[in-house]
Amino acid sequence: MKDALKVYGPLTLLAIASIWLALSLVDPAPPSKITFASGGTGGAYYSLAEQYRDALADHGVDVEILETRGSIENLDLLMSGEAGVGFVQGGLAGPEHKDELRSLAGMFHEPFWVFVRDDVAAAEFGELSSVRLAIGPEGSGTRALARDLQEAWGGNWPDEAQAPESGAAAAEALQAGDIDAAAFSASINAPYIRTLLEDGSIKLLPFVRAPALSRRQAALDEVTLYRGVVSLEEDVPPGDVPLIASVAQLAVSKDLHPAIQSLLLEASENIHSGNSAFARAGSFPDRSLTDMPLSGEAERYWKKGPSFLRNYFTFQVANFLERAWVFLIPLITLLIPLIRVAPPIYRWRVRRKIYVWYSDLRELEVRGRDAKTDEARDQILDELSELQQEVLELDVPLSYTEEVYHLRSHIAFVRRLVQDLYVMNTRAASAET
Repeated sequence: MKDALKVYGPLTLLAIASIWLALSLVDPAPPSKITFASGGTGGAYYSLAEQYRDALADHGVDVEILETRGSIENLDLLMSGEAGVGFVQGGLAGPEHKDELRSLAGMFHEPFWVFVRDDVAAAEFGELSSVRLAIGPEGSGTRALARDLQEAWGGNWPDEAQAPESGAAAAEALQAGDIDAAAFSASINAPYIRTLLEDGSIKLLPFVRAPALSRRQAALDEVTLYRGVVSLEEDVPPGDVPLIASVAQLAVSKDLHPAIQSLLLEASENIHSGNSAFARAGSFPDRSLTDMPLSGEAERYWKKGPSFLRNYFTFQVANFLERAWVFLIPLITLLIPLIRVAPPIYRWRVRRKIYVWYSDLRELEVRGRDAKTDEARDQILDELSELQQEVLELDVPLSYTEEVYHLRSHIAFVRRLVQDLYVMNTRAASAET
């Protein structure tokens, strides 16, 4: 056992040191906590962020949700590093964002709703430059998209056509007659959107040139609000309404760990793939509806799906194995010769414990052949007895017992040889006298 430890112990320590060195060189483990820039509480962004939080919690990743004013603030948080992931309305990312941030995919439509009072003579968005139009506060995605569309329709629109009211406050002001029109980037499930759709004194402005707008910006898509989709019983809306919609993307910082990106992508397929008023089931996530570069992990995921190991192991185990493979080949390359050389070294060490005695045995045999006196012979015989006793105490594996017995028989042979030579020498001396 001691010999095995002496041989295999250093090899084991060498293997452990190799593993430790390799682990220190592989990609770092994914973080256990990330920060998600969402939107205002009660809004679609925040509600969806909560779904991502629950999905990632199942894999041991804690998601801290940041309440924000919307896409513009989300972009700022992502750029500053205060958030690692967040929803961003399509069309808002500038060149600086596209250099530092990446998109995982387009996740869902955000229709651009423009409601006007029934007494406002306007058939399309470009005719609202002379009315009181609310487009949301500075820093909001709605205002940014509205300003882009105002620019597309030409000219500098007056301040009254860029009022800061938004959300439910803008809807109430529209119904009260304080403003003539209001624009929203919001889900159809937002309560104030439903209220305005069902208000007979308010009409929804169609975007008849939605196909042209969708071709101008990659993150905009043409959608249709079909007749009766809000209420079949009340026939709301009373006809199909073409609309333009931005596509909300899940944006991430460029250095967000690929394993976390993969988890987000897995969750996105469950969260966003259902049926909606504007898209059939399976339409989202959509990698083509983005205006930021896809991350490398997203490119890989949408081509090949979850990694092979994720089909059989938990996230933590699969991620460890995916990171560990880079050192398995060199480690195996190192271990194979070590494993092959260990048994010969072990056999050599055990046999050496046996064969080392043959040097002493040979010396005693030579001295025994030359012994001339009783004292010299007795000294040699005593040393042979001591040698025999030491060999009896020799501890070797059972498989090497035969060689120990050979050594003991050889010691006995030398003892008889010394005795016989002494007798022969004594008789020869007597005959001469």
